[in-house]
Amino acid sequence: MKSSFLKVERVLSAVSLAGACLMMAVAAALGVFQVFMRFVLAQPAEWTEVLIRFSLIWMVFLGIPTAFRQGAMVSVDVLYRWSRPSIRRVLDFIVAIAALALIGVILWWGWDYAQRGKVQSMIGLEGVSMFWAYLALPVGAVFSIFGILGNLLDPKRLELESAQ
Repeated sequence: MKSSFLKVERVLSAVSLAGACLMMAVAAALGVFQVFMRFVLAQPAEWTEVLIRFSLIWMVFLGIPTAFRQGAMVSVDVLYRWSRPSIRRVLDFIVAIAALALIGVILWWGWDYAQRGKVQSMIGLEGVSMFWAYLALPVGAVFSIFGILGNLLDPKRLELESAQ
């Protein structure tokens, strides 16, 4: 079961990273398009501004699971480095529980925001519901939960090279 979960987690991690990269490319392409429209054709496309903002939000929330997976989140690891392996496992568990609690709040509130956003529309794109922008929070949270649990089951893979 552990190995099958880790396989699923790796696939989901690759999907979230690909989604984050796609959203970054969308934001960059829309930014170039906006600059061209505004400064070359002197006809700004205001609708691109909101899409750039929301694609960056999606990029961040889809990129967070990659940071969890790689162990690239900000941490203070002095106690961890000075501890025996048995203590490290306890610390891994405590950190995972704390991270899951935080991500659980993001999932809960994000889904609530998405539901409330169904009746709102995007400025400049009145036909598009804010649901699609707010949905980044719970979707990113679900990917993050898999990443956190994957690190808890296989903590060796999150070791990044550290500058000594």
